[in-house]
Amino acid sequence: MVSLEKVTPLTSDFLESIGFYWHTDEDKSPYVADELVQVKQSEADAYYEATNELYDMFVEAGEYVIKNNLFHELGIPFNITEMIKKSWESDVHWHLYGRFDLAGGIDGKPIKLIEFNADTPTALFETAIVQWALLKVNNMDDRLQFNNLYEAIKENFKRLVVMNGDTEDFAKHYENWKILFSSIKGSIEDENTTKLLQAAAEEAGFVTDFAFVDEVEFDGQEGVFKKEVNFEYWFKLIPWENIGIDEGDLALMLRDIMENQSAIILNPAYTLMFQSKAFMKILWDLYPNHPLLLETSYEPLVGKKQVEKRVFGREGANTVILDENNHVMEQEDGIYDEFAPIYQEYVELPKDVNGESYQAGVFFAYEACGLGYRRGGLILNNYSKFVGHVIDL
Repeated sequence: MVSLEKVTPLTSDFLESIGFYWHTDEDKSPYVADELVQVKQSEADAYYEATNELYDMFVEAGEYVIKNNLFHELGIPFNITEMIKKSWESDVHWHLYGRFDLAGGIDGKPIKLIEFNADTPTALFETAIVQWALLKVNNMDDRLQFNNLYEAIKENFKRLVVMNGDTEDFAKHYENWKILFSSIKGSIEDENTTKLLQAAAEEAGFVTDFAFVDEVEFDGQEGVFKKEVNFEYWFKLIPWENIGIDEGDLALMLRDIMENQSAIILNPAYTLMFQSKAFMKILWDLYPNHPLLLETSYEPLVGKKQVEKRVFGREGANTVILDENNHVMEQEDGIYDEFAPIYQEYVELPKDVNGESYQAGVFFAYEACGLGYRRGGLILNNYSKFVGHVIDL
């Protein structure tokens, strides 16, 4: 049973004062829970170790995908593949951050990988800022969380310059490089999540600016511009698969920019490999029966409870849970029918006294650095709640 600690919730006025406006769901219920999951230090340590091990496995499997040209199996648009290869070849295309979704880890349940949101993960603001503020407002020790996410991302911005070197040497190598941050107009969540990353980059020492995507100028030879100012880096909170499928001209322009080394794009194109849920099948082939993995196939599993989901689905859309006889236990409609399905062994998530399920999200920025939970039904969808945590000493 998931252990919870009741806390005084953050007020809407307070949340909006820090830029967090998506605090209330469409049904008028609070998005952020007024409870914290109680996590033992040993459980936090296990999440840390498991996530770091999984990232190493992803890197090994990524090399395998590229060497064997398995992009089609992952559902990756053809116009992104050359950028994936190019970004993989050089460390300057640095993976800034991602989020592993994990089953288990508490209540005695083993940790299992569900998927890796490597390109444009949500819940960054919630994990880095909101759950920490819950401890502060409730006069709790703010060190009692597995949560150095904001600081880790700041350090990772410095690694854009020092790579695997010491981030304390950042100032020796820095030459007033500029990062332009972009999201799509109309989503305050995307905009303010992007601006949170911008703030981290500024604190790290970069010159930064923000522009909505339709305000950015691209030149295949010269790079990325805002009002004639040239930027060495462009961070886009836009999924690579959307660029490949819906923005073909932009994909071609970014390919030229990358080939001419006139700008570096964050997160790099190779994160689309990791983002594809079909990557779980590659992992299972390379690490069969690994204790952190769930069996995954392109075809339905025989005689097992399983989850059918689309390779680029989001927020539980187009997900179906099937029992051992292939009968539907639960399903969620969605807009991702165009993508191929994968089939992953079903694992029950830890539950609280009300029967609600908890899925861990562990952020990775050079190393595992921040834990938060989503709470909901059998399928975690757009109405799932964010639940912070506290380490129970």
